[in-house]
Amino acid sequence: MKRRFPQWLRKRLPAPAKTRPVLDLLEELGLNTVCQQAHCPNVGECFARGTATFMILGKVCTRDCAFCAVEGGTPLPPDPDEPEHVAEAAASLALRHVVVTSVTRDDLPDGGSGHFGATIRAIHARTEATVEVLTPDFGGRPADVDRVLDAGPEVFNHNVETVPRLYGAVRPGADYARSLAVLARAAGRARQGIPVTKSGLMLGLGETEAETRGVLRDLRKAGCRVVTLGQYLAPSAGHHPVAEFVTPERFEQLGELARRMGFEAVASGPFVRSSYGAERLAAGLLKDVAKNTTCRAGGRDAVRDEAAAPGR
Repeated sequence: MKRRFPQWLRKRLPAPAKTRPVLDLLEELGLNTVCQQAHCPNVGECFARGTATFMILGKVCTRDCAFCAVEGGTPLPPDPDEPEHVAEAAASLALRHVVVTSVTRDDLPDGGSGHFGATIRAIHARTEATVEVLTPDFGGRPADVDRVLDAGPEVFNHNVETVPRLYGAVRPGADYARSLAVLARAAGRARQGIPVTKSGLMLGLGETEAETRGVLRDLRKAGCRVVTLGQYLAPSAGHHPVAEFVTPERFEQLGELARRMGFEAVASGPFVRSSYGAERLAAGLLKDVAKNTTCRAGGRDAVRDEAAAPGR
């Protein structure tokens, strides 16, 4: 039975003309965004503000998570020109903080980690932007995680997405302990200066409050410094159903709980997504990074926010 959205989950869409420049640029460079592919509710707002979260390694995922709108199946080989095209788009949009995510590529020997590395290096070479990656788990292979970290992203994000009890129903190809291990490995590198470690989870999938608290504790133990909490919205009737619409007040309470637990930056709210407002969220933690984050392209100082997907 279709659930009616509460008032706090209704959002005005911008005029189509305001989103056209970003759409045209993405089409010209042949780039995908998780904003579009995963049906993000913030996509119109972010495109209208001249931002996007780039999704590399194609638009077909080798896993079929029950919460995600990204198409599952057999993907094409990675586009070798994609890293440079992402860097070109970041420069054209004058982004100061670039968020790059991907589909999961279990078909590739390195899980696509080399492609992530090439994209990070291309962005750093072409712009003065900081780079945030939102990666899959790479099958838990430490060498693949290290390959991404070696390229020098300023923020390393990997989402646990939900509580361990729901993994079988929501993320059958993933493993909760494996995801924590990926974050812990990144956090170990963070002690050397960078990157900032980050994760996120969706609420409203059927988790209990005690389970949510448990995940937050596990993330802190793994060395995670930044966390995002957002409302799960089913992309279609064929996806995992929404069990609950969490109120803004409850999100505020959980955000405060996360801060008390020691998270240094927290975003918690119905429309929060991993990469939505990503630069603002990480700004304080990136202040010590020895990089001038003012873009060369036009010398613009305006902060640009990135958007992500319901489950990303």
